[in-house]
Parts: sequence; structure tokens; C-alpha cells
Amino acid sequence: MTELYKLSISEAGALLRQRKISAVELTQAHLDRIREVEPKVKAFTLVTDELALQQAREADKRFASGENLHPLTGIPLAIKDVICTKDITTTAGSRMLENFKPPFDATVMERLNATGFVMVGKTNMDEFAMGSSTEHSAFFPTHNPWDLERAPGGSSGGSAAAVAAGMAMGSYGSDTGGSIRQPGSLCNLVGLKPTYGRVSRFGLIAFASSLDQIGPFARNARDAAILLQAIAGHDRRDGTSSPEPVQDYEAALSGSIKGLRIGVPEEYWVEGTQPGVVSAVKENIERLRELGAEISPVSLPHTKYGVAAYYIIAPAEASSNLSRYDGVKYGYSYRDTSDMWEAMEKTREYGFGPEVKRRIMLGTYALSAGYYDAYYKRAEKIRTLIKQDFDKAFEKFDALVSPASPTVAFKIGEISDPYQMYLQDVFTIPANLAGICGVSIPGGFNDNLPVGLQLLGNVFKEDTILRIADAFEQVTDYHSRWPNL
Repeated sequence: MTELYKLSISEAGALLRQRKISAVELTQAHLDRIREVEPKVKAFTLVTDELALQQAREADKRFASGENLHPLTGIPLAIKDVICTKDITTTAGSRMLENFKPPFDATVMERLNATGFVMVGKTNMDEFAMGSSTEHSAFFPTHNPWDLERAPGGSSGGSAAAVAAGMAMGSYGSDTGGSIRQPGSLCNLVGLKPTYGRVSRFGLIAFASSLDQIGPFARNARDAAILLQAIAGHDRRDGTSSPEPVQDYEAALSGSIKGLRIGVPEEYWVEGTQPGVVSAVKENIERLRELGAEISPVSLPHTKYGVAAYYIIAPAEASSNLSRYDGVKYGYSYRDTSDMWEAMEKTREYGFGPEVKRRIMLGTYALSAGYYDAYYKRAEKIRTLIKQDFDKAFEKFDALVSPASPTVAFKIGEISDPYQMYLQDVFTIPANLAGICGVSIPGGFNDNLPVGLQLLGNVFKEDTILRIADAFEQVTDYHSRWPNL
């Protein structure tokens, strides 16, 4: 039999239901894998081995009784350390929350716990989800399993690396400007950003509230469908959560995309994209054509303003959201003074890292009285134009296809210029600004490093992009390849 940690979620689920393996065996195999490779990869801020084995034993009781079974029952998963887990440390990758144990579960955790899944740990991330490399964690950088000298992408790099290295069968991250799709691309995974409002943000530690969305990492489209199904749906505790009915994502995987209309945005072939990425993506677009899809160019003329608009809107919302960390209510608090203002200043000076401080300063500046109209208001107008571009495109097309990242994985420490790092999200940011869904899927290799293919769908059309991803997997083997650790 294949090593247990190499099974897909659907394969492992079938073996568990047939009682050919136990949840404890499956979980122990992943904990053994963590012990073997985690010192090199550093994907986790916390490994919850005792809890995982306890949950696995509970799952085995479910299988014995045949009751309350779910496709995720007994499946070992990892959770990005920005999602609140009751009484389990949730740091958001920051010294500010280094010892924070939430008194409640995020909605996605409540839903996952109801499935009987197994949590193997909390994963490392860029501090408060601000970054594209997971080098901006307050604790340590995470390494890409495909090349340990390289970054896994970010901010959900720990969640991506954990799955790519076989330490979890799937994981959850958050995507504000590409933080699931970009690390998915760099680590050869399916990384799915759902439509804004599809998944509850209650219990997700906020970066930019109008952009953040929780989504899954998986090794194939079917597993991604299972992972999304478990957490999707309306939540009355989240005012931005949509009541739109949830599709059956796994049932949508028909294997055929014959007749689907797929647009290729002309503006997504930007200068600076590595030639190997361009050639791999163009080759994959031809594969989609061979599968029966109708491929045509499409224009998204305001895409070129996306990065600029995002880096006004996201920092502005961050400066507001992070104002709650004042050293008074919870989190790190500077105590060596009796002066309230000095205590607040020093709390933020020592509690926040340089990238978080940079974005707070950018956002506060953009929202200040003299600059609000010139920067923030104008950026929101650009956002509307970008949304209108997508609305117009989806009148003609079922989905759009592009590169997911302009480069393959870069070396840790290689990109020191913040602006160059921000450009890593040039292909992913527009989807967040428009609130549509997007997925990065394994699309080949360049210099033995993964290339991601991005599929974008209209609002609540996750079933369509997963269907395309699944059909693409039927004629390629990229998703089945493993890094050599």
C-alpha cells in the first residue's frame, strides 16, 4: 500500500469507511512524518499531537458505530494560525498574540469539529497575514518542500508547506490578496480562494475585512471540493456572510469541460513574468482547448491599477483593524512604565514586526483627513471599475485562465524590496478586489520548481472552476508529483 501520508483525502476516506485502516493509524503516520521533516520545513507554529490522537480515537468510534460520518471524519488537517481555536494558542504569526488562547472557536472550526476531522497543528504565516513569502512571521521563516532554500509563498506558506511535505492531507489558509493561490502555486497544490462571503470570517483574525476569505489547500481538485464543502455556507455571526445556497462541489466534478467558454485576460501577460512560467501556462491553455473548452482572449482594462488600489485599501483596513492591539485588552502589553501613552507606543513598537508597521503607516496616511479623497476614495473607485471589468467578462465566459504567480519559488531573503514582493500578487489581487472566486492548480514545472495555473470564476461559481481543475488533472500528472525531502 502507498505510504499513508501520500493518500488523497478521498482515498483515505474510503479506506477508513471500509475499516482497512484506522484514523489513529492515519494520524500517527502524519505525526511521524511531521517528526521526520518538520525540522527542515518549519511549517508549524504548534503541533497538537495529543489532541490529534484523541480526535482520531473519537473518529474511530464513529466508524465503529457507522454514525455521523463525513468525508473529513478521521482526516488529519492543518489550520493556519490566524483562525481562532478555542483554548489552543492562536498567534497570527505575531509576538503581539504569542500567548493568546481564544475563548471561542471560529465558525469554520465549529464546522470542522462537527465533521470529526483531526487537527495536527497550527501553521506558520506572515505576521497578521501580511506578506507573500512567510518570511515575515515573527517566529521563523517556513521553507518550501520543493527546495528548502526557497520560500513557500505567503501569507499561508505554512499551510501550503505542510500539505506539500505530506504532514497534513489538506489544510486551511486565508486569502486577502492571493495568500492561498500564490503559495499553492509555489508548492504545487490546489489553493482555492472562495467567493467573498461564501465562508464565514467569524473567528478569522482580521487583516483587511473586505478582502479576507478562508479557503483550502489540497493535492487535487476533489479534495479541495471536500474541504470547501465542509466550511461553506451562511453564518449569522458574520454580517458579510452570504445566504446564497451552497452547491455540491464534488458532484460538479463531471470530468468534462466540453463547451465551457474560458477567457484569457490580455493584461495578465505582464513584463517581469518568468519565461518558463509563460510557456507552461500557454501550453496548459492549449490543453484546456484540447479538452473541448472554447478559448478566447478577453480584456480587463483596469487590472493594471489593481496592485496600487490594493495597497491603499488593504493597509487602510489593516490600520483600523490593528488599532485594537493597544496593550490593554489582550495580547502583548508593555508594562515597564506608568504612563499610558508610552505603554501603548512601546506595546506596538515591540509587539508588531516591520512589515505590519509599514502597512499600518501606509493605511493611516491614506485615511488621514488631507489624503482620504486623493488615495482611499480613489482606490475604492478603481475597485469598482475592476469589479465591472469582471462582470462584463463573465457575461461571455464561464471562467478565466492566467498564471497564478509571475515567478516560481524564490530564495529566502532574495527579495528585499517591499515593492518587488508586493508584485508577487499581481495576478491574484484583482479577484479579491472584485470578490470573485479563484483557484491555483499545479500547472507544470520550470527548473524543477512548480508553476501554478490560475482559474477565476464568477461569484459563487466555485463548482465551475473546480470542474475545470478536475478535468485538467485527468490529462496531466503534475498534481501527483512529490518533492524529494
